[in-house]
Amino acid sequence: MSVPLWLWFAVLAVILIMLAVDLLAHRGEKVVSLREAAGWSAAWVTIGLGFGAVVWARFGAQAAGEYYAGYVIEKSLAIDNVFVFALIFTTFAVPRAYQHRVLFYGVVGALVMRAAFIAGGAALINEFAWVLYLFGAFLVLTGVQMFRHRNQHADPTRHPILRLTRRVIPNTMTWHGTRFWVRENGRWVATPLFTVLILIETTDLIFAVDSIPAIFAVTQDTFLVFTSNAFAILGLRAMYFLLADLMDRFVYLKVGLAAVLVFVGVKMLLLDAYKIPIGVSLTVIAGLIAASVLASLMRTRHHAAGATGASTPDDSVAPDQAPTVSTSTGGPS
Repeated sequence: MSVPLWLWFAVLAVILIMLAVDLLAHRGEKVVSLREAAGWSAAWVTIGLGFGAVVWARFGAQAAGEYYAGYVIEKSLAIDNVFVFALIFTTFAVPRAYQHRVLFYGVVGALVMRAAFIAGGAALINEFAWVLYLFGAFLVLTGVQMFRHRNQHADPTRHPILRLTRRVIPNTMTWHGTRFWVRENGRWVATPLFTVLILIETTDLIFAVDSIPAIFAVTQDTFLVFTSNAFAILGLRAMYFLLADLMDRFVYLKVGLAAVLVFVGVKMLLLDAYKIPIGVSLTVIAGLIAASVLASLMRTRHHAAGATGASTPDDSVAPDQAPTVSTSTGGPS
């Protein structure tokens, strides 16, 4: 698929404009309400789906189908990412008023890292076509591992990145609002919020290792891989504030995600034997995710939606009185 350079620049401009709008709309220590999160989520989804219509109009139904398949894969995996974010924020008792700033820069970092991953993956595929089979095998293995460990959650305080950050970067255990760095005793030190940002970026990096190969399974066009990934990631902040308190209700989500990863892995392994039509792929992926979400909601329908409010610390805590981060560290989880 031949994509003119101006279209690349136009997409990048749109992404930057949307990031700027989101940043201006959430200046300072602002708590994002559920209603506001729902509105922003609807807006991001509309933009993502709308761009698919643009792809359809310019490049045809096949390209649009590949874009939508990639978008659904990334959006689905992002839900699991949201729950990890909630676990990190809860573990480090990050006041809700600070969370949007962390997620904003987390998303910016995720876009940069994923662009690098996509460029590297595309270069590898162009040079060594057999890499697709490695991607396929990796996705199948990842899906099986996700299913086997679907009920396990790593302890963020035992992450090796956390130990490394605290060892090499001067830091303070005192919160300073939404600031990542402050001067103490004549030197710059990292605040607890910077430590949380490092963990968020590391989480994004780990999830990218799964999601980028998965999208390459449905399309090898760099433009479609990047745009489907980018437009799905842009709504990650709003999705977090919308779904974080419901994390305990999606009990079968990892089963659905595991099935999706196995399916796209098998699809990639069968490329030379049988090419699964993109319409079938999109239907299967969307069906697996929808089934896992519906089954989860039915299984937990008697649970109070807000019973697990631990993911959002008490908003009434004043910035200067916010809890400090524990300094305990352990070995790798």
